[in-house]
Amino acid sequence: MADADTTVAALREWVDRFVKDRDWGRYHNPKDLAIALSVEASELLERFLWRSPPASGLALEDPEGVADELADVLIYGLHLANATGLDVSDIVSRKITKNEAKHPVGRPPRWIP
Repeated sequence: MADADTTVAALREWVDRFVKDRDWGRYHNPKDLAIALSVEASELLERFLWRSPPASGLALEDPEGVADELADVLIYGLHLANATGLDVSDIVSRKITKNEAKHPVGRPPRWIP
């Protein structure tokens, strides 16, 4: 599979089918899915922990491990979208539009003195 050949809807359906086939839906409420997403994000962060910014690239010496953790984050994100009925394309486009207004091109980020 590749991004160019796969829709968000197809990924959502695959995640939904995976959960339904195992009868896990009864355990997966939005609160627990958000917590699980956070746990997986922490596992991704752990790969970069205590490395200087230049050395953080060393985490990519295990690209499959980084990819697995990122995939877990994305899968839980899609599962949370399924559980809440949120449209991924809609919420991402609305958030990017807000970020474009908040951070216009040519203006340095607010945190840079």
